[in-house]
Amino acid sequence: QALSEIEGMGGRGGNLQEMRVRPLAKRKVDMHGFCNPSGFQRSPYLSARGNFASIFQGSSEEGYKAYHADKYDEDKNPNGIINFGTSENKLCFDLMSKRLTQADMNIIDPPLLQYPDWKGHLFLREEVARFLTYYCKAPAPLKAENVIVLNGCGSLFSALATVLCDPGEAVLIATPFYGGITQSVFLYGNVKLVYVYLDSKITGTSSRPFQLTVEKLEKALQDARAEGVSVRALILLNPQNPLGDIYSLSELRDYLEFAKRHELHVIVDEIYMLSVFDESATFHSVLGMDRLPDPQRTHVMWGITKDFAVSGIRFGTLYTENQDVANAVASLCYFHGVCGPVQHKVAQLLRDRGESAAPYWINQVYLRTNHARLKAAHTYVTDELKTLGVPFLNRNAGFFVWIDFRKYLKTGTFEEELLLWKRFLDNKVLLSCGKAFECGEPGWFRIIFADKTHRLQLGMQRIRKVLEEREQEILAEEKEQPCQSDQDGKADSTDEVIFVSRHQEPTCASSSSLGDLTGLLQQQMRSSDWLQKNTAEQFA
Repeated sequence: QALSEIEGMGGRGGNLQEMRVRPLAKRKVDMHGFCNPSGFQRSPYLSARGNFASIFQGSSEEGYKAYHADKYDEDKNPNGIINFGTSENKLCFDLMSKRLTQADMNIIDPPLLQYPDWKGHLFLREEVARFLTYYCKAPAPLKAENVIVLNGCGSLFSALATVLCDPGEAVLIATPFYGGITQSVFLYGNVKLVYVYLDSKITGTSSRPFQLTVEKLEKALQDARAEGVSVRALILLNPQNPLGDIYSLSELRDYLEFAKRHELHVIVDEIYMLSVFDESATFHSVLGMDRLPDPQRTHVMWGITKDFAVSGIRFGTLYTENQDVANAVASLCYFHGVCGPVQHKVAQLLRDRGESAAPYWINQVYLRTNHARLKAAHTYVTDELKTLGVPFLNRNAGFFVWIDFRKYLKTGTFEEELLLWKRFLDNKVLLSCGKAFECGEPGWFRIIFADKTHRLQLGMQRIRKVLEEREQEILAEEKEQPCQSDQDGKADSTDEVIFVSRHQEPTCASSSSLGDLTGLLQQQMRSSDWLQKNTAEQFA
């Protein structure tokens, strides 16, 4: 809609402040507005589409640019910005740098310097198929002919949106979700996102905060269709970013059956599948299911970026049994290819097997060490949050913790959330605010914990400083305006989520650990004014 209105302004030049996009928040179906053209001067050198691309604001673009202009360095720039916003694993450089520089990696054969099959070199696709068969616990060997290789999962989202949807059609996705998907599906294919809003309250059939249910999917889909929006696909993130949720087999089956009933494609992003760092949590891949409800409309992506801590190496892979989809995506690989030498290195990395044909170095060295480091870093950050009395979702997958900072918002608006985000940035720590993930509730933030101890310690100190200052400001404001201290309709965060424990289906109340109960009591004592309101004198 925004693009069509830019085109409708006629000619080139002019000011984008003339553009008036109807507020999408007033519509039944919520989609991304994509840009904020205020104060932006339209370039006479660009097309309408080019102008729109140049003002498209990625979910965390401002903070990301600030970080790269002022990176923290222990020696060279100790007052620089610490990045807890970008989802990267910075714990395994020692392991990966050693493995990627071994002799078997540094081989250049003539085919590696020539144009490959656009789907990827056959030797690599065969290795990917064997790798996914092993780690996804596929009931039968996966086939190399169903594997396509691109330079990252962002390119895969772009390609799939382009070949599955026509311009103006839409894809269903639950919020909060990784905001980069919006950019991937929209800028190339002009494909919209229809949001399935999840919230922290446990209601209806939900058993945990921000739980995706078929009922919520059905409602979002019907609302979209009532507005004439054509929805062609559903995106599932498993493990989920930013929540860290891992879907159970029964949940996955329910989502896939829902999609089959409505003839929707399902794009399953399993980019964090090997980053489940606690034995109490079990990951289930769609490729490990005994039977897919609709195999011709089920498409699974994975990459090495997250699980192997190499976000600088752009590599993603798609597995689909639908050869029409595979060939269509492969035709776009010309624009998103992976260079030959990198394809060789990735194949060597994935085939690092012992005599038993199980990946020896991956299992015995890398994953064991990586999981231990992730768990230690996660424990440090969550212990700090408990000390601060800050609620959070306690999950065991990915590199992130979903944090509830709502008590630091006086009015509970997204404008106030943005001000808190900027305050963190001013204090040289970059976080991601909930609006970047299209969260429906202001005040939630994502923090990345997969970092070295000294940066975690300093970053948490800076976060603590901001929160303590903000707490004092709110207390001072409440003293000045005591009658306005309680906001109508603003629920205490303790009513909704407090140190939510490991991702397991609840069995009984006694399953809560002593640590969780202790954290609950600590948080309630810190965040509640019950003791102040209910003194011994009042009772007397």
